[in-house]
Amino acid sequence: MTDAQDTTDTLKHTALLGVHRALGAKLVGFGGWEMPLAYGDGTIAEHRACRQDAVAFDVSHLGTVRVEGSDALDRLQSALTNDLAKIAPGRAQYTHLLDEADASVVDDIIVWWVDEDVFDVMPNASNTDRVVAAIGGVDTTVERSIIAVQGPRARARTTAAIPDAADVPRFGVRRFTWQGTDCVAAGTGYTGEDGFEVAVPNDAAPAMWEAIVATGVVPAGLGARDTLRLEAALPLHGHELGAGITPLQAGLGWVVGWDKGDFRGRAALAAERDRGVARRLVGLATEGRQPPREGSTVLDGGTAVGSVTSGNFSPMLEHGIALALVDSTVRAEPGSSLELEQRGKVRQATVVATPFVRAGQFALPS
Repeated sequence: MTDAQDTTDTLKHTALLGVHRALGAKLVGFGGWEMPLAYGDGTIAEHRACRQDAVAFDVSHLGTVRVEGSDALDRLQSALTNDLAKIAPGRAQYTHLLDEADASVVDDIIVWWVDEDVFDVMPNASNTDRVVAAIGGVDTTVERSIIAVQGPRARARTTAAIPDAADVPRFGVRRFTWQGTDCVAAGTGYTGEDGFEVAVPNDAAPAMWEAIVATGVVPAGLGARDTLRLEAALPLHGHELGAGITPLQAGLGWVVGWDKGDFRGRAALAAERDRGVARRLVGLATEGRQPPREGSTVLDGGTAVGSVTSGNFSPMLEHGIALALVDSTVRAEPGSSLELEQRGKVRQATVVATPFVRAGQFALPS
């Protein structure tokens, strides 16, 4: 759910910007915010630290929209695809906001169900205004910071520093107090590894970050977050999701609560379901270190059948990996061969099952 790089000169700053500068982070524009891309050891080292141990990300650029009141549940049910009746207060859920006309994914969202009538809806930063227009609520993004601690040892390392957050169950949501400050933690993340995210008021965020890093958790930037999410085959809005791309094309039909009643974009999505999707998302692997790149044409026997939506070098597998949308008529089962046309050259690609890397697969012994 990371936003595309922003090149504007008017960037917002998180409460942790001073911490990042002190750590020597390379700062870039992301979703309208100045954010750390990587620290001293670089993206690959941070990526491997997350797969093997634990890292911390500043993801305060992501949005938070507080929706509350006796009608809050009904408003979200009628706007978003997933069915909140499947969960309860104290739980989180992944969901989509669709375009009414063609069921394209306007945004993919995590909902934290904080209390009975209190929800924190977490959109991508650049989509926050569109989400507020669709569901109402109050944009509280600038009031808090969000720190994501991810990796197979994320909980073990931070148990003493922030025990209530370290103990939150996977996809659980919990209010807690840390050093006299009210916070919210959720067992969510965007790396494919175990871990949690904490919403902390801005004035307490630097102290919490420093307490986390003091446990041996490695600071990591958004470069590693993107390569981690790709290895986990997690969709990125503007790539695997967005204009012209529906949940069904992206292989995310499980995000749709067909039995809950009407929701925004349901009719268009049901029509696509009934006629069958024209394309689908697949995983591809290539040999060597040269990464497949977004926009590369996918070929089947020399005929164009799709395009790469995200591609990169996998730091753990040590070869290229990609996600691609291809025509549904193409034989694209694991083991099938396709080609990629990139910069005028054609290279072989093999269809593989996703995720490319599983949680805990590379964890170091405790």
